[in-house]
Amino acid sequence: MISNPIQVINVNKRFGDVQALGGVSLSVGKGEMFGLIGHNGAGKSTLFKLMLGLMPPSAGEVRIHGTLTSGRDFRQARRRIGYLPENFVTYDNLTGLEVLQLFADLKQVSRDECMPILERVGLADAAGRRVRGYSKGMRQRLGFAQVLLGNPDLIFLDEPTNGLDPEGIHDFYRILRDVQARGATVIITSHILAEIQERVDRLVILSSGRVAAEGTLAELRAKMVLPSVIELTLNPGHGQQLHGALAPMGLDMEIGEEQARIACPQAKKIAVLGAIGALNGAVRDIVVHEPSLEDLFFGYGGGHA
Repeated sequence: MISNPIQVINVNKRFGDVQALGGVSLSVGKGEMFGLIGHNGAGKSTLFKLMLGLMPPSAGEVRIHGTLTSGRDFRQARRRIGYLPENFVTYDNLTGLEVLQLFADLKQVSRDECMPILERVGLADAAGRRVRGYSKGMRQRLGFAQVLLGNPDLIFLDEPTNGLDPEGIHDFYRILRDVQARGATVIITSHILAEIQERVDRLVILSSGRVAAEGTLAELRAKMVLPSVIELTLNPGHGQQLHGALAPMGLDMEIGEEQARIACPQAKKIAVLGAIGALNGAVRDIVVHEPSLEDLFFGYGGGHA
């Protein structure tokens, strides 16, 4: 039994003199929502194409459900995959329902699935309208609808919320969680890091074709040793009291009359919060900011300076 639906083993990919991927290895477990992030040119799209079997690696192996993507048996394994490219393009002269029926025929699934899926993604009322009249967000919903055809157990999503409004993004992730709950594995790439940081179970940061970091958000925070930022709203006249309580800890602090900002190493966070809590009447409000995925992204070399 294959426990990891996606296995990438020491993969290299070259295009002439350009090395797009160098020694990439990763695995994604069943039912995971796995994030793949990196700057433009980091190798994300190339890795996606390799995992989808659209091109062979120059070296190494890519296995989907245990099957080599470059082997003869992958055609059958690919039927269990759903894929939404960054730019979903279809026939503008067809209606939304006709587009989905076309994909149902290509995937060899029943056309009876089409209307319930269109309703699920919020396009039931537009099913009879030609796609040329769809907004960008509606086209993206239609692209997501074709992903769901046939209940795939492995889903690849490239910038999937591109063009969606906040309500659309909320609906998208609600459906995606439902799909994940029934056991589907999801691999997602996005430039909107704040959107995915609390939604993925694990992630990989690619930099210049190599894996710069891999793990849960908590694991990456621990490895990077980035400080938390504590922002305080003070009652007037307590700035000196706060400074006196925290100065022995050697923290990076900015303390004004009514506002304070403290960069706090993770190892000192509990002690700092305890010292602040002991200042009766000094603090009116407190907000703790943990390192974001964007902070980690740049810290691990995922972005350009």
